[in-house]
Amino acid sequence: MNVLKRRTIAPIGAGLAVALLGGCGTQTDGGAAEHGDSVVVGMSDDVLSADPASGYDPGSWLLFNNVFQSLLSFPRGGSIPEPEAAKSCAFEDGNKVYRCTLRDGLTFSNGNSLTSEDVKYSFERAIRIDDPAGPAPLLSTIGKITAPDPRTVVFRLKVPDATFPSKIASGAGSIVDHSEYPANSLREDGKAVGSGPYTLKSLDKSQAVFSVNSRYEGTARVKNSGITLKLFRGDQKKLASALQKGDVDVAYRGLAAQDIAQLEESSAAADKGIDIVEGTSAEVQHLVFNMKDPVVGKLPVRKAIAYLVNRDALVSEVYHSTATPLYSIVPAGITAHNTAFFDKYGGSPQPAKAEQVLRSAGITDKVKLTLWSTPTRYGPATDNEFRAIAKQLNASGLFDAQVKSLPIKQYEERIAAGELGVYVKGWVPDYPDPDNFTQPFFGKDNVLQNGYENNDITGRIIPETSAQADRGATQNAFDELQDTVAKDLPILPLWQGKQYAVAYDNVSGLEWTLDASTVFRFWEISKFS
Repeated sequence: MNVLKRRTIAPIGAGLAVALLGGCGTQTDGGAAEHGDSVVVGMSDDVLSADPASGYDPGSWLLFNNVFQSLLSFPRGGSIPEPEAAKSCAFEDGNKVYRCTLRDGLTFSNGNSLTSEDVKYSFERAIRIDDPAGPAPLLSTIGKITAPDPRTVVFRLKVPDATFPSKIASGAGSIVDHSEYPANSLREDGKAVGSGPYTLKSLDKSQAVFSVNSRYEGTARVKNSGITLKLFRGDQKKLASALQKGDVDVAYRGLAAQDIAQLEESSAAADKGIDIVEGTSAEVQHLVFNMKDPVVGKLPVRKAIAYLVNRDALVSEVYHSTATPLYSIVPAGITAHNTAFFDKYGGSPQPAKAEQVLRSAGITDKVKLTLWSTPTRYGPATDNEFRAIAKQLNASGLFDAQVKSLPIKQYEERIAAGELGVYVKGWVPDYPDPDNFTQPFFGKDNVLQNGYENNDITGRIIPETSAQADRGATQNAFDELQDTVAKDLPILPLWQGKQYAVAYDNVSGLEWTLDASTVFRFWEISKFS
């Protein structure tokens, strides 16, 4: 695990949906729960849903990962799922059948027993409700679920899916009590009943309060006596102020770069003992091209942009080095990552090649271009980033680029209508596997909505890699996919985020939450007065 410790605060990128967590001490993994003090965590996101059949946002999944159990979970620092509510799980019939046996003595926080019927009910319910803001697309390979006895659940898949364990180890695999959740609609009271390490005591627009679940049976070892999650709802200044005042022990997700810079230079912050931990992240951001747009629908225009964008300048000047340049669609640290875009377009601006590719296509006038941003989804630094990209393009003398920004609802509507030519899309993975950085982007009903179609990717490479149980053996196929995308240029990767912990030095264990699984493990955090 790549962890960097400092006694001062490090700059954290504005608008990066990175985990800004707390703590500098290292805590060993004990066998029994160690209940330290309760911890107050602040974050800028909302929690949009307490029902796992909805909520496909970071705040909601934070709640799911701590209140509900999944059959499997990602160990700290690891990307291979391990049993959690399950005692064991295994594939049968060429990765088309997945059988799990539950642990003994599982109960929900209300005292009801957790059986295979609850597991079956949870998955079938999420698929049936198919909420637009829910995780049903991750469960699309499930054909039939059976529960032959109270401790056994069997998933029969429509196609071989070696990524299925990772999918059900995510928030999409949350197990609910069948007696507490309606079969055909979402639970609307803001309450949650699960079997995870914590119970949800209360949730409103300002905070969520979590208590330790005394009935929990699983792999987590809880190191605090509860968590209060304060929700700052996009107000980065208020979150930074709360950290400085000591109103929160940990700042998580959303501190602005300028606020971090001020804290870094503040002797008062140093005197207060504010520390940081840097960890790994698989969050990425891309420039997306509408393949049917009259301007960027032309490959030479997209190539010219690829030759001109200076990623190093973006991450240093806009994000204060809290991200790293990204040169492929599969980020570093994930199986099968390569550097396809670096290999094809270089790592620094090449205006001569950009001009050559435009002139060869008969394009002699400046290319007029609008870059579309939405700070309400990807943070206020996104506008600054896009203005920097426009400046880079215009400095070449080949483009006349401008930036426009939209609220998220209007932004998504206009993308769906095919009205935006160049726009931003960020991605925080559901699970740390190359499949999650490819299938959602290029499969049916893909999240980019840019009109890109490649039958070789969707008809051959993605199905073949999905069926491959040995994920390391997918390297050649994913190399081919990444090279194809670099050649066709439906998107241009920009950066890969980092994760940071920012907290007071009496908070420990946050280094165990900063990995590519994106699971923020409440139970690893400890605080002692």
